[in-house]
Amino acid sequence: MKHEYYSLIPSAEPFLFPGEKAGILLVHGFTGAPKEMRTMGEFFAAHGYMVMGIRLPGHATDVQDLPRVRWQDWLHAVEDGFHLLQSAGLPVFIMGLSMGGVLTLTAAARLPIAGAVAMSTPYYLSKDPRLPYARLFALIMPKFPKGASDWRDQAMLQGHVEYPYYPSRAIAEVRDLIAEMQRSLAKVNCPVLLIQSKSDGSVAPENVELIFPRLGAAEKSILWLEKSGHVVIRDLERQVVFDAALEFVRKHQP
Repeated sequence: MKHEYYSLIPSAEPFLFPGEKAGILLVHGFTGAPKEMRTMGEFFAAHGYMVMGIRLPGHATDVQDLPRVRWQDWLHAVEDGFHLLQSAGLPVFIMGLSMGGVLTLTAAARLPIAGAVAMSTPYYLSKDPRLPYARLFALIMPKFPKGASDWRDQAMLQGHVEYPYYPSRAIAEVRDLIAEMQRSLAKVNCPVLLIQSKSDGSVAPENVELIFPRLGAAEKSILWLEKSGHVVIRDLERQVVFDAALEFVRKHQP
Protein backbone atom coordinates (compact mmCIF):
# COMPACT_ATOMS: atom_id res chain seq x y z
CA MET A 1 0.00 0.00 0.00
CA LYS A 2 1.35 3.40 -0.94
CA HIS A 3 1.53 5.94 1.88
CA GLU A 4 1.66 9.69 1.61
CA TYR A 5 4.41 11.46 3.52
CA TYR A 6 3.61 14.70 5.28
CA SER A 7 5.85 17.60 6.26
CA LEU A 8 6.18 18.79 9.83
CA ILE A 9 3.70 21.44 10.90
CA PRO A 10 5.57 24.78 11.11
CA SER A 11 6.85 25.47 14.67
CA ALA A 12 6.07 21.88 15.72
CA GLU A 13 9.55 20.44 15.25
CA PRO A 14 11.47 18.63 18.01
CA PHE A 15 14.16 20.57 19.82
CA LEU A 16 17.47 20.16 21.65
CA PHE A 17 19.02 22.74 23.97
CA PRO A 18 22.61 22.35 25.22
CA GLY A 19 23.43 22.17 28.92
CA GLU A 20 25.66 20.39 31.42
CA LYS A 21 23.76 19.86 34.69
CA ALA A 22 21.50 16.92 33.72
CA GLY A 23 19.44 15.73 30.78
CA ILE A 24 15.73 16.58 30.64
CA LEU A 25 13.64 14.55 28.20
CA LEU A 26 10.25 16.14 27.45
CA VAL A 27 7.38 14.08 26.02
CA HIS A 28 4.26 15.69 24.56
CA GLY A 29 0.72 14.33 24.62
CA PHE A 30 -1.62 12.43 22.29
CA THR A 31 -2.34 14.41 19.08
CA GLY A 32 -0.03 17.16 20.37
CA ALA A 33 3.44 18.30 19.33
CA PRO A 34 6.83 19.17 20.83
CA LYS A 35 5.79 22.83 20.81
CA GLU A 36 3.58 22.31 23.86
CA MET A 37 6.71 21.33 25.82
CA ARG A 38 8.97 24.05 24.43
CA THR A 39 8.37 26.74 27.07
CA MET A 40 9.21 24.24 29.78
CA GLY A 41 12.29 23.22 27.81
CA GLU A 42 13.45 26.83 27.51
CA PHE A 43 13.01 27.22 31.27
CA PHE A 44 15.26 24.26 32.05
CA ALA A 45 17.80 25.28 29.42
CA ALA A 46 18.04 28.71 31.05
CA HIS A 47 19.02 26.92 34.26
CA GLY A 48 21.85 25.02 32.57
CA TYR A 49 20.18 21.70 31.70
CA MET A 50 20.44 19.81 28.44
CA VAL A 51 16.87 19.51 27.15
CA MET A 52 15.41 17.33 24.40
CA GLY A 53 11.81 17.68 23.26
CA ILE A 54 11.01 14.65 21.13
CA ARG A 55 8.33 14.24 18.47
CA LEU A 56 6.32 11.08 18.96
CA PRO A 57 5.76 9.07 15.75
CA GLY A 58 2.62 10.06 13.88
CA HIS A 59 2.49 13.51 15.47
CA ALA A 60 3.07 17.09 14.31
CA THR A 61 2.54 16.26 10.63
CA ASP A 62 -0.96 15.30 9.51
CA VAL A 63 -3.63 13.48 11.48
CA GLN A 64 -3.64 10.77 8.78
CA ASP A 65 -0.20 9.72 10.03
CA LEU A 66 -1.44 8.76 13.47
CA PRO A 67 -3.47 5.58 12.78
CA ARG A 68 -0.39 3.96 11.21
CA VAL A 69 1.54 4.02 14.50
CA ARG A 70 1.53 1.52 17.36
CA TRP A 71 2.09 2.29 21.03
CA GLN A 72 5.43 0.50 20.96
CA ASP A 73 6.64 3.10 18.43
CA TRP A 74 5.91 5.88 20.93
CA LEU A 75 7.71 4.04 23.73
CA HIS A 76 10.71 3.36 21.50
CA ALA A 77 10.93 7.09 20.70
CA VAL A 78 11.15 7.84 24.43
CA GLU A 79 13.78 5.14 24.91
CA ASP A 80 15.80 6.54 21.99
CA GLY A 81 15.65 10.02 23.50
CA PHE A 82 16.84 8.68 26.84
CA HIS A 83 19.82 6.93 25.27
CA LEU A 84 20.81 10.05 23.33
CA LEU A 85 20.85 12.16 26.49
CA GLN A 86 22.56 9.41 28.46
CA SER A 87 25.31 9.28 25.83
CA ALA A 88 26.26 12.82 26.88
CA GLY A 89 27.27 11.38 30.25
CA LEU A 90 24.41 13.04 32.14
CA PRO A 91 21.77 11.69 34.53
CA VAL A 92 18.39 11.80 32.77
CA PHE A 93 14.97 12.90 34.00
CA ILE A 94 11.86 12.23 31.91
CA MET A 95 8.86 14.56 32.03
CA GLY A 96 5.65 14.02 30.10
CA LEU A 97 2.18 15.49 29.67
CA SER A 98 -0.99 13.39 29.40
CA MET A 99 -0.10 10.41 27.18
CA GLY A 100 3.44 11.70 27.54
CA GLY A 101 3.00 11.08 31.26
CA VAL A 102 1.86 7.54 30.55
CA LEU A 103 4.99 7.03 28.45
CA THR A 104 7.13 8.62 31.17
CA LEU A 105 5.95 6.18 33.84
CA THR A 106 6.12 3.21 31.48
CA ALA A 107 9.69 4.10 30.51
CA ALA A 108 10.61 4.71 34.15
CA ALA A 109 9.92 1.04 34.85
CA ARG A 110 12.42 0.05 32.15
CA LEU A 111 15.20 2.64 32.14
CA PRO A 112 17.74 3.77 34.77
CA ILE A 113 16.47 7.33 34.99
CA ALA A 114 17.11 9.78 37.82
CA GLY A 115 13.47 10.76 38.19
CA ALA A 116 10.09 11.09 36.48
CA VAL A 117 7.58 13.94 36.32
CA ALA A 118 4.17 12.88 34.98
CA MET A 119 1.60 15.62 34.39
CA SER A 120 -2.15 15.28 33.72
CA THR A 121 -1.63 11.54 33.37
CA PRO A 122 -4.58 9.18 32.81
CA TYR A 123 -4.92 5.85 34.60
CA TYR A 124 -7.92 5.15 32.38
CA LEU A 125 -9.49 6.77 29.35
CA SER A 126 -12.90 8.40 29.40
CA LYS A 127 -15.77 6.13 30.37
CA ASP A 128 -17.30 6.42 26.91
CA PRO A 129 -18.70 2.89 26.32
CA ARG A 130 -17.45 2.93 22.72
CA LEU A 131 -13.76 3.17 23.64
CA PRO A 132 -13.15 -0.52 24.41
CA TYR A 133 -14.25 -1.21 20.85
CA ALA A 134 -12.19 1.56 19.22
CA ARG A 135 -10.51 -0.84 16.77
CA LEU A 136 -13.88 -2.06 15.52
CA PHE A 137 -15.32 1.46 15.49
CA ALA A 138 -12.40 2.57 13.33
CA LEU A 139 -14.04 0.76 10.41
CA ILE A 140 -17.29 2.71 10.63
CA MET A 141 -16.37 5.70 12.80
CA PRO A 142 -12.73 6.59 12.08
CA LYS A 143 -12.86 9.85 14.05
CA PHE A 144 -13.68 10.66 17.67
CA PRO A 145 -14.45 14.38 18.15
CA LYS A 146 -12.58 16.38 20.76
CA GLY A 147 -14.45 17.94 23.66
CA ALA A 148 -14.63 21.61 24.56
CA SER A 149 -11.39 23.37 25.46
CA ASP A 150 -10.60 23.71 29.17
CA TRP A 151 -7.79 26.25 28.75
CA ARG A 152 -7.81 29.09 31.29
CA ASP A 153 -5.09 31.16 29.59
CA GLN A 154 -6.61 31.94 26.21
CA ALA A 155 -3.50 33.83 25.08
CA MET A 156 -1.40 30.67 25.40
CA LEU A 157 -4.03 28.71 23.47
CA GLN A 158 -3.27 30.84 20.42
CA GLY A 159 -0.72 29.03 18.30
CA HIS A 160 -1.11 25.73 20.16
CA VAL A 161 -0.47 22.83 17.77
CA GLU A 162 -2.66 19.73 17.89
CA TYR A 163 -4.71 17.55 15.56
CA PRO A 164 -8.41 18.44 15.19
CA TYR A 165 -9.78 15.03 16.22
CA TYR A 166 -8.80 11.64 17.66
CA PRO A 167 -8.40 8.81 15.11
CA SER A 168 -10.28 5.79 16.47
CA ARG A 169 -7.47 3.41 15.54
CA ALA A 170 -4.98 5.49 17.48
CA ILE A 171 -7.26 5.60 20.53
CA ALA A 172 -7.01 1.81 20.65
CA GLU A 173 -3.23 2.16 20.86
CA VAL A 174 -3.54 4.64 23.74
CA ARG A 175 -5.72 2.15 25.61
CA ASP A 176 -3.11 -0.57 25.12
CA LEU A 177 -0.35 1.79 26.24
CA ILE A 178 -2.26 2.69 29.41
CA ALA A 179 -2.71 -1.01 30.14
CA GLU A 180 1.05 -1.44 29.80
CA MET A 181 1.62 1.48 32.19
CA GLN A 182 -0.75 -0.07 34.72
CA ARG A 183 1.26 -3.29 34.62
CA SER A 184 4.49 -1.32 35.01
CA LEU A 185 3.74 1.02 37.92
CA ALA A 186 4.94 -1.35 40.64
CA LYS A 187 8.31 -1.56 38.87
CA VAL A 188 8.89 2.21 38.96
CA ASN A 189 11.60 2.69 41.59
CA CYS A 190 12.96 6.14 40.75
CA PRO A 191 11.60 9.30 42.44
CA VAL A 192 8.30 10.44 40.92
CA LEU A 193 6.44 13.75 40.92
CA LEU A 194 2.83 13.66 39.74
CA ILE A 195 1.18 16.96 38.78
CA GLN A 196 -2.58 17.25 38.36
CA SER A 197 -5.07 20.09 38.08
CA LYS A 198 -8.38 19.76 39.89
CA SER A 199 -9.90 21.66 36.93
CA ASP A 200 -8.62 19.27 34.24
CA GLY A 201 -11.38 18.77 31.69
CA SER A 202 -9.72 15.77 30.01
CA VAL A 203 -8.24 13.68 32.83
CA ALA A 204 -10.36 13.46 35.99
CA PRO A 205 -8.36 14.20 39.17
CA GLU A 206 -9.11 10.72 40.50
CA ASN A 207 -6.66 9.33 37.92
CA VAL A 208 -3.63 10.56 39.85
CA GLU A 209 -5.06 9.03 43.03
CA LEU A 210 -5.20 5.68 41.24
CA ILE A 211 -1.64 5.97 39.96
CA PHE A 212 0.02 7.17 43.18
CA PRO A 213 -0.50 4.14 45.47
CA ARG A 214 0.45 1.71 42.70
CA LEU A 215 3.90 3.23 42.15
CA GLY A 216 6.79 1.18 43.49
CA ALA A 217 8.80 4.35 44.16
CA ALA A 218 9.76 5.07 47.76
CA GLU A 219 9.95 8.80 46.99
CA LYS A 220 6.78 10.05 45.34
CA SER A 221 4.59 13.11 45.67
CA ILE A 222 1.62 14.89 44.10
CA LEU A 223 1.39 18.58 43.23
CA TRP A 224 -2.23 19.72 42.96
CA LEU A 225 -3.16 22.74 40.84
CA GLU A 226 -6.36 24.77 41.08
CA LYS A 227 -6.42 27.20 38.16
CA SER A 228 -5.25 25.19 35.14
CA GLY A 229 -6.83 23.06 32.46
CA HIS A 230 -5.33 19.88 31.03
CA VAL A 231 -2.23 21.40 29.43
CA VAL A 232 -0.70 22.53 32.73
CA ILE A 233 2.66 23.43 31.20
CA ARG A 234 1.06 26.20 29.11
CA ASP A 235 -1.81 27.34 31.30
CA LEU A 236 -2.11 29.86 34.14
CA GLU A 237 -0.02 27.91 36.67
CA ARG A 238 2.75 26.93 34.29
CA GLN A 239 5.39 28.73 36.38
CA VAL A 240 4.29 26.77 39.45
CA VAL A 241 4.78 23.58 37.42
CA PHE A 242 8.20 24.65 36.14
CA ASP A 243 9.43 25.65 39.60
CA ALA A 244 8.22 22.40 41.16
CA ALA A 245 9.85 20.33 38.42
CA LEU A 246 13.13 22.24 38.84
CA GLU A 247 13.07 21.73 42.62
CA PHE A 248 12.42 18.02 42.04
CA VAL A 249 15.40 17.74 39.68
CA ARG A 250 17.71 19.63 42.03
CA LYS A 251 16.68 17.36 44.91
CA HIS A 252 17.20 14.11 43.02
CA GLN A 253 20.07 14.88 40.66
CA PRO A 254 22.95 12.48 41.45
